[in-house]
Amino acid sequence: MDRLKAILLLIFLYFLSPGQTLQAQASVDPVQWSQELVRESDSVYVLVFEARIDPEWHLYSQHTPPGGALPTEFTFKNEGAGYRTLGPVQESETHTAFSTIFEVEETFFKGTARFTQKIQLTDLKIKGIQVEMFYQVCAEVCIGADKTFLFSFSDQPYVPEAAALDAASLAKGDALLLDLKNKELLGQDTGSGSVRRQGIWVIFGLGFIGGLLALLTPCVFPMIPLTVSFFTKQTSSRSKGVARAGFYGFCIVLIYFLLSLPFHFFDSVDSQILNTIATNIWLNLFFFGVFVAFAFSFFGYYELTLPSSWASKADQASDRIGGAIGIFFMALTLAIVSFSCTGPILGGLLGSTALSEGDVATNLTAGMLGFGVALALPFTLFALFPSLLQRLPSSGGWMETVKVVLGFLELGLALKFLSNADLIGNWGILKREVFLGLWILLALLVAAYLLGVFRFKKTGADVRRSPWSIGGAFVFLSFAAYLTYGLFTGAPLKMLSGFPPPDFYTLRAQNSDCPLGLECYKDFDKGLQESRASGKPILLDFTGWACVNCRKMEEQVWSDPEVFQILRDDYVLISLYVDERRLLPADRQFVYAYENGTRKEIESVGDYWSTFQNLNFGAVSQPYYVLLSPSLEILGPAIQNTDIDTYRTWLDNGLKLYIKDPFTGSEAIEFP
Repeated sequence: MDRLKAILLLIFLYFLSPGQTLQAQASVDPVQWSQELVRESDSVYVLVFEARIDPEWHLYSQHTPPGGALPTEFTFKNEGAGYRTLGPVQESETHTAFSTIFEVEETFFKGTARFTQKIQLTDLKIKGIQVEMFYQVCAEVCIGADKTFLFSFSDQPYVPEAAALDAASLAKGDALLLDLKNKELLGQDTGSGSVRRQGIWVIFGLGFIGGLLALLTPCVFPMIPLTVSFFTKQTSSRSKGVARAGFYGFCIVLIYFLLSLPFHFFDSVDSQILNTIATNIWLNLFFFGVFVAFAFSFFGYYELTLPSSWASKADQASDRIGGAIGIFFMALTLAIVSFSCTGPILGGLLGSTALSEGDVATNLTAGMLGFGVALALPFTLFALFPSLLQRLPSSGGWMETVKVVLGFLELGLALKFLSNADLIGNWGILKREVFLGLWILLALLVAAYLLGVFRFKKTGADVRRSPWSIGGAFVFLSFAAYLTYGLFTGAPLKMLSGFPPPDFYTLRAQNSDCPLGLECYKDFDKGLQESRASGKPILLDFTGWACVNCRKMEEQVWSDPEVFQILRDDYVLISLYVDERRLLPADRQFVYAYENGTRKEIESVGDYWSTFQNLNFGAVSQPYYVLLSPSLEILGPAIQNTDIDTYRTWLDNGLKLYIKDPFTGSEAIEFP
């Protein structure tokens, strides 16, 4: 049951971070496993599982008490069908210590661990045994993992019958691997790291803006003067009141920071699995529904609130405890009672984080910190300068106006997730023109609302025309005009790169279904054959239909005249979509067996290319660009998100390293 809760928690928290192709790096397991089969007699064997654990990490015993880290579990597949276990799994020496986090005594291994299980064969013809293990290791964070062990009773590796790989499957699996040369060049620095680091500050800024918007909502704004007055008037000195208000603001920041920490644990999960979830059609439709629900809550049709008992308990704790801990619970009470206004804004922030470049968990922490800082700022600022409280505008209908505008923004974000599902499923519902048309309609509706043309009955009084509302209407009318220009001229909308569908996903007839009308190959084998026939090197582009950063690179970097000319004239472009859900023909589907015994079912084109990328280049993020010669020589380091100058220099350097000598090797293996 504890394991089920952990898995459900993973799924729930991931749902808060909607999808696109996640840009993450495969993590390294802090436990390295080995196995051994010891024969005691013709029918009795001992299965040995040994672990080498990295310093500072703990692997947990099967018998660690409940309530703390999860215990190690063994599952002996098909027990009773040819063999039986003799007694429980035995363990090597363990350590015991009190966990201040879980407040229980935990039993764990440090450095090394050894498990043994004695078995007896009841059928001497049995070929082997499959053992599944679940374990958790903890240091500053905890990581849960599954491991498969295969024990063979012959000289041949054991393959379970349920996932047996025939000779054809093995050949298909071998076709995934390329005979790459100069592979060490992949990891060299390209000088583009500074560009990626700037993304954290962009996310922090988005979070800060979201926090400022939350301040203007009726759930938060009235709390500012009440809370500041409480701290400044209920203390013996002004300096003490200022200090308490400052600590209150710090606690607000801390709470939103703590909300982001679990995502650092999930970032250590196999990123191919997360990528598969993020590009799932039905999950994107789910997020579409969630953001539509957020929008109508802002329109006043209902409120999304956390259970009132949470706020009551937090408030009671703040009154009962007092001091610094009491102030923390006051901040927690604010976070809970304001959820109906801050929740949809945080949802939008989480969506923007998932659609941004860089490490998802780090970006989320930056965004949450920005949100918390903006939310906490007025409580500290007005405590330092109480006279400013008199200049605050009074609460009123203007706050409802802010909520309605935010509701329209939520609808715009919801369309992005519907577009993701449409692109991945290739339904053709939200072509670029339809998507832009809907955004234009939303922008015009916001402008009309701000000008008082209509109102939502649920939100109260009509919008009063003011310089602020007229200015806001002008902004949205300008945005609608910008979208209209792009819609009718086909001009790239660089300010929005990555959000509308790509320019080749259009209602108009196109000569190419590749970015910017370039000639590209969506099959590695065909592109490789063209490279060998033309003598041009390859630009291998790992991309995705739902990859926002891929669209940004295509529309902002590839569209540069010099870069475009190089791509068109000097390279063979191979674009492999790792989230392509089109199924392979039944006779082309297979199960790939990794060296560690784990398996992956290759059923769709996206499954094939994502595994192809991971096996050959050790990466699972997109966009991911590699330069290859026709004879599969690496022509430089791999590159991801970067600027025009860096990308152009990278392409030029690849051409300089490439020496045109005809390829005379064997015929290429056919790819899907």
